[in-house]
Amino acid sequence: MLENIKGAIFDMDGTLVDSLMLWEVFWSTFGQRYLNDKNFMPSVEDDKKVRTLTLKDAMYLIHKNYKLGESGEELLALANTIMNEFYANSVELKSGVREFLEYCKNKGVKMCVASATAPELIDVAMKHCDIGKYFLSVFSCGTIGKGKDEPDVFLQAAEFLCAEIKETWMFEDSLVAIETATKIGMPTVGIYDRYNFGQDRIKKIATEYIAEGETLLKLIKE
Repeated sequence: MLENIKGAIFDMDGTLVDSLMLWEVFWSTFGQRYLNDKNFMPSVEDDKKVRTLTLKDAMYLIHKNYKLGESGEELLALANTIMNEFYANSVELKSGVREFLEYCKNKGVKMCVASATAPELIDVAMKHCDIGKYFLSVFSCGTIGKGKDEPDVFLQAAEFLCAEIKETWMFEDSLVAIETATKIGMPTVGIYDRYNFGQDRIKKIATEYIAEGETLLKLIKE
């Protein structure tokens, strides 16, 4: 399967690192701070939507729709504090990731990260997990100004890697991102994450699928 791969674009949260439980931490913290310790949970629709947005856009949406805090900026500052603490001290690589990155490096595959997370937080997580050496660059939706429902971040990453779209594989756990990459002809590896939505759809449209209990090492063995 990996014979034609020249470039690889990796999402971070839910793909490289086990971190998507942070959304549940956000909701719990918001409930404690703004609702007198009552549980806070956005609608299913909003919960799905925020996971495809930059953190700034997500926090502004939550403030607008649920009137939490004085502003979206206040929620963003709190979310950044939570994320920075988690990435600096607690985040862990998903099983098999380091071995797979080493394999790709030895095969001469050029790799980068494309994430909706802010670049400074990506750097914190990569430093904690000691994986920065594998990637030539980091692309953030926040810097580019568009989320993964638009192809810009993937196109810029592929151009940077000097690889054709059909030879640049995108590794993702997000249905929206996989749908976007599929539309531009980019092969995808869909990765199961228990905190994400749309697993049946991901399994159907992704070029390859890493199911629950499997790791990226499956791709080496095939």
